[in-house]
Amino acid sequence: MAGENVIELFLADETATQRLGERLAASLPDRATVFLCGDLGAGKSTIARAMLRALGVTGPIKSPTYTLIERYPSEQGELAHLDLYRIGDPEELAYLGLDELLATARLWLIEWPERGQGGLPACDLSVHLAVDAAGRKATIVPTSPVGRDWLRDF
Repeated sequence: MAGENVIELFLADETATQRLGERLAASLPDRATVFLCGDLGAGKSTIARAMLRALGVTGPIKSPTYTLIERYPSEQGELAHLDLYRIGDPEELAYLGLDELLATARLWLIEWPERGQGGLPACDLSVHLAVDAAGRKATIVPTSPVGRDWLRDF
């Protein structure tokens, strides 16, 4: 995954993981899709919650593990958080109403994106998290021109 536009970070604890989410939110482009990748407990939901809070979500931020999708209104456009861990077939995404959301969502945060291949919006930034003996390793990979511009401002 290493390359000139890739950012690798060590995250010592949950606070550092939250700060990464806040930093990503601070330079968020007008519209973006973020794929959050990693094993269970790697910090995907922590980053998603931190980004949503930093973007102004004040109410409860529920895990979409069982609902598959949680939507949050925002003045700049809707924010969508998907957790596809329980998806068995990408065709199941058709029942979530994602087509409607494509027109309005400013931000897509998608956990377990590999389970929805072919049914998701194009990724702009892929965040790979891995548990390390002393914390977490985050590898941030831009996957589109939007993602490359985003990391330039990071």
